[in-house]
Amino acid sequence: MSTASSKKIYFASDQHFGAPTAELSFPREQKFVRWLDEVKHDAEAIFLLGDLFDFWFEYKTVVPKGFVRVLGKLAEIKDSGISLFFFVGNHDLWMADYFEKELNIPTFRDNKEFTFGNKTFLIGHGDGKGPGDKGYKRMKKVFNAPFSKWLYRWLHPDIGMKLAQYLSVKNKLISGNEDVKFLGENQEWLVLYAKRKLESKHYNYFIFGHRHLPMQIEVGPDSEYINLGDWIGYFTYGVFDGENFELKEF
Repeated sequence: MSTASSKKIYFASDQHFGAPTAELSFPREQKFVRWLDEVKHDAEAIFLLGDLFDFWFEYKTVVPKGFVRVLGKLAEIKDSGISLFFFVGNHDLWMADYFEKELNIPTFRDNKEFTFGNKTFLIGHGDGKGPGDKGYKRMKKVFNAPFSKWLYRWLHPDIGMKLAQYLSVKNKLISGNEDVKFLGENQEWLVLYAKRKLESKHYNYFIFGHRHLPMQIEVGPDSEYINLGDWIGYFTYGVFDGENFELKEF
């Protein structure tokens, strides 16, 4: 993909709409829609890097209630000709084909390489990458197993959604307190992951979410790791103008 001189590439992650309740997350949803309305005027592409929803599960004929403003705005932007890309996060890992069939938005379940202009990017949500966190990695395998999805589908949606919200919000099943503080460059596992990837291939930018903490760290010659933060406390996003990458706050 090549960026036109006046066009930009936008990145955002970790909105967690629906948490802690639909009512309390509604103002954040409205704010995100305002951001989409603003960036669509000069966007060539918009990347959403996961955890758009605090929980998402697709039954064969049912999807979660709510989020109509965000979904409608994404459909409008996609229909206008702007490219949209969605990366499944750890809170919406049970995304199936709804985005692809209803919104025509490509959906990715792992990192993917992109080239914009003369810059190379490795983009993903970021969960389960790098050293350590073996407990989560094992749990993710269980959650991603076809049998787990099949078993969960037998729960009535009213029960399944309530159970999932409890586990996601109350128990912080996926993300813990480490997400709110900088661990140090030598202990930030996505920094270590980026440096390890550079041993085999060069990327100008590693763009991830998941950590909920805005970061822009040099990891090698002409190579940066960027974490996009979140839309809970930071309201940060990334923008690439064809030459440079910036983290900004909305």
